[in-house]
Amino acid sequence: MFGIFNTTTIPALEQTLSFSQKRHELLAGNLANLDTPGYRAKDLDVGDFQNALAESIENHQKIMGTGQPLTRDDIRSGPREAMEPVVYHDQSDVSLEQQVSEVAKNEHMHALAITTMRSQFALLRAAITERA
Repeated sequence: MFGIFNTTTIPALEQTLSFSQKRHELLAGNLANLDTPGYRAKDLDVGDFQNALAESIENHQKIMGTGQPLTRDDIRSGPREAMEPVVYHDQSDVSLEQQVSEVAKNEHMHALAITTMRSQFALLRAAITERA
């Protein structure tokens, strides 16, 4: 059944949702420690994640072109690696405005992925039930 999803954006959207969830947890922690002396803000690098996801998609397309079987780990390995390291900023304080801005951007990325995923599922449902 996993083969059905190989031709959709669902695996990439799944990784985007996972990334945004982990990033949201870090950003919420930053806000919770806003007044903690010496606390260093933590964040995940969105650029690193996007590059790893793009590389993973390219590898997926190459594997699909060779006819080799594809596993879930083939799709997830790159984005997972981008989520593991936590980036510590040089500042020892947490800026409320910066953190709220990052939370808003992260929420937008999450909402966009959810909306796109819902559309993908609606298309699959229409194809399965043979309804337009």
